[in-house]
Amino acid sequence: MSNETVFVKILDKEYQVACPREERQALQQSAQMLDERMKAIKNTGAVIGLERIAVMAALNLSHELLQARTTSGSSSTTDKTDLQRLSEKVERALNNLS
Repeated sequence: MSNETVFVKILDKEYQVACPREERQALQQSAQMLDERMKAIKNTGAVIGLERIAVMAALNLSHELLQARTTSGSSSTTDKTDLQRLSEKVERALNNLS
């Protein structure tokens, strides 16, 4: 399993992200979803600043994930691992904004 650099564009800014080759498409879809969410939040005018917009988008997506997990009754180790990885990625992205 080798990593490759993937370029994603979020709020008109390009980011380089290393990910396993087999996760490239999922990363690109995730970036597209995040971009759409962040643009929607930005367009409301209620939240100002890239970091705040990113945090609000992350909170919204995390909330939806938790709701979906509760609805499906799933609390498997895989779900917890996925949520932990997502949390770590959001944290790294926010750290890169500074």
